[in-house]
Amino acid sequence: MKPTVPLLLLALFAVTGLSRAQVRTALLDLTNSIGNVLPSLSRPANHSRIFYAVMFDAGSTGTRIHVYTFIQGDSDELPVLDNEMFHSIKPGLSAYADFPEMAGHTVRMLLKVAKKTVPRLEWKRTPVFLRATAGLRLLPAEKAQALLDQVQHVFDESPFLVPGNSVTIMNGTNEGILAWISLNFLTGHLNTQTKKTVGILDLGGGSTQITFLPKLRKTIESVPVTDYIARFDIFNSTFELYTYSYLGNGLMAARLAMLGALGAEGLEWRIFKSSCLPKKFRDDWSFGGLTYHVSGDPEGYAGFKFCYQEALKVVKGIHQPYELEDSNVFYAFSYYFDRAVDAGLIDGVHGGMLEVRDFKKRAKEVCNKMTKYPSISPFLCMDMTYITCLLKDGFGFKESTVLQLTKKVINVEASWALGATLDHFHNLKIH
Repeated sequence: MKPTVPLLLLALFAVTGLSRAQVRTALLDLTNSIGNVLPSLSRPANHSRIFYAVMFDAGSTGTRIHVYTFIQGDSDELPVLDNEMFHSIKPGLSAYADFPEMAGHTVRMLLKVAKKTVPRLEWKRTPVFLRATAGLRLLPAEKAQALLDQVQHVFDESPFLVPGNSVTIMNGTNEGILAWISLNFLTGHLNTQTKKTVGILDLGGGSTQITFLPKLRKTIESVPVTDYIARFDIFNSTFELYTYSYLGNGLMAARLAMLGALGAEGLEWRIFKSSCLPKKFRDDWSFGGLTYHVSGDPEGYAGFKFCYQEALKVVKGIHQPYELEDSNVFYAFSYYFDRAVDAGLIDGVHGGMLEVRDFKKRAKEVCNKMTKYPSISPFLCMDMTYITCLLKDGFGFKESTVLQLTKKVINVEASWALGATLDHFHNLKIH
């Protein structure tokens, strides 16, 4: 007999380290919010030119569903994106590494968004995909596969079209390239002959990506290994991109490293301390299905200077491209955006332009104030310091570099998901 949902929740509570309240809140929020999702789509006169696609982004800290509505004009051109329906929930599938049935339950619940958005008659023609990123890359192979198998089972029993290879772990290089394609599609740079494009900076929980189109040949020639260069074909043109994904340099993975908790054993009794946390702070923190006891260092030092030294160790080994200044406008999203909002640097709806030095200034303010009174978010000092260090000492951006912080472009989520969908329909021949 299959376990009921309440039994699943009890088992999840026991094996993942999530509190009973966290589990209950996550699934109640999911159920309630999905029930309230009401698609609002425009319709051209010719309905036959409309098609749909469903893309799941299985990230390290959450699972997101993107339901796209496209209008296809000339078959030789990229389609027009008419609408995106988006929904996300936490935690990520990797939190269910020891209880994979919950991964299937999560995806099954999110598929309700697709059923509400895509007309019933189009279900059997609408492809559904799931691409997992750093959260599953960081898991042992057999645990990651068990999660993928559960998702595949849910897809196979759904009314949607399930292409071959519909449920996979995406490699980091493709993650960067597809995010670049998404942002340049949305900003109109893929439909023109100009070589003016935008670069992307994506900061996830487990990994981070940098991708841009170099203007100088030396940028390509000076990379340490050929893995930093990737190409894709579109409109009889080949784009040669500088792109790299750093596994372990996402924001949550960086927290682990700065706490000295990467690969640590004895989690039941060990306490991981950091000068990036308020001295009197002590709490449990969960990531990737494991729970860590973390605290400030009541007998040691705290503040920006000492926190920055911890961050430097984490960004060591990141390559600095030869050409970075004045060559591209960079869009920064995911945790770059979220933490800038949390720090009060930008508006949570519209985003905004920030210089790298803005992150540094706010990191100093947050870190040096926490010694007097804890901030509402105890990890804000650590996160803002790491972002500053990653941009400056990791990638090599100048403090005066301006970044476009964004969550959405023309009301579409900034992520690799749209690029992955376009790649499926148009075979962009990434190589």
